[in-house]
Amino acid sequence: MFTPSGPTFRELAVQALSSTEHGYDLLAPKFDETPFRTSERLLDEVVHAVRPLGPFSSGLDVCCGTGAGVGVLSKLCEDQVTGVDFSAGMLAEARRSAETRPGGPAVNWVRADARALPFERAFDLAVSFGAFGHFLPRERPLLFAEVHKALRPGGRFVFPVPAPPRIGSRLYWTLWGFDVAMRVRNLLWRPSFVMYYRTFRLPDVLADLRRAGFSVELLPMQDLGRLPDGRPRCRLVVARRA
Repeated sequence: MFTPSGPTFRELAVQALSSTEHGYDLLAPKFDETPFRTSERLLDEVVHAVRPLGPFSSGLDVCCGTGAGVGVLSKLCEDQVTGVDFSAGMLAEARRSAETRPGGPAVNWVRADARALPFERAFDLAVSFGAFGHFLPRERPLLFAEVHKALRPGGRFVFPVPAPPRIGSRLYWTLWGFDVAMRVRNLLWRPSFVMYYRTFRLPDVLADLRRAGFSVELLPMQDLGRLPDGRPRCRLVVARRA
């Protein structure tokens, strides 16, 4: 939910009519007061699921936003952690937030487009939270290839994927309606703001990861529960650079 100190409707409207980058520059100071921020429970579950796969020396948070993933990596990596994002505003908030967390590995912040990462064989672990809707399906192979390049051999790229909502449910129609509204907005207004919820389909994502050179496994996140049909509510994608 939005908190009382979160963005106003007018501020959200201005953001939505901006480019993706500038929109997040505007939203950054209040982003953590919105429901768009990844929940602490999910972040903690990722730490719990990934820790047995280590140890890890260095980590990369892809599209780090205000730094939620950097917090995860700081609990998993021993030497250094890097957050990368193309929004200067989000990086500024992430840096401010990181200064309040004592101890842990060294943290670096890099402004860059995730489709052109300035790293090569630099990290043991990469994570990403809540950012994939900002990439069109045709851009995903390049994104995954860039993460693959940034990892050392044997390095892992991990991210959670919630189960899709039941067809016909309120959430299903909410996400469907949001995506339709964004497509109409981008058809009628420039610059475009890329954010879609229904384009990140797991079978397509797994195929793109394998084409980028990853071997892939799915880990059920047991503590987040299961749906009535028995499927896990959320799974962790673990893509390993061979």
